[in-house]
Amino acid sequence: MTVNRRIHVSAAVIVDADGRLLLVRKAGTTAFMQPGGKPEAGETAAETLCRELAEELGVRVDAAALAPLGRFEAAAANEPGFTVVADVFTVDIGGQHPAVAAEIEELRWVSRAEAATLEVAPLARDNFFAA
Repeated sequence: MTVNRRIHVSAAVIVDADGRLLLVRKAGTTAFMQPGGKPEAGETAAETLCRELAEELGVRVDAAALAPLGRFEAAAANEPGFTVVADVFTVDIGGQHPAVAAEIEELRWVSRAEAATLEVAPLARDNFFAA
């Protein structure tokens, strides 16, 4: 019997004026990843992302303003043997300044060149920093 070892999340692609991608690192982990997280009961993917961005970064966005990029799959960065299935959205945060909150320990605006020198979660590395 095969066990379904999948983790469903919503994730954001947030890019600054210099073309750098916003990545975060959760406390107790080493890999940088896109902001986002797991849904709570009854939430849509967009609602999940809006809640997570507010909790983790203090960024407020309206679900209707999110632009869906699609569903992506990759090896989970922090749960060996699991696949992350992410509903990914581009998010324009306007003039807001993300700040570390909740379980986030660090945030960085990362260029493609810098991503090559960091431990970046497979989802971001393989889909959003690809050449």
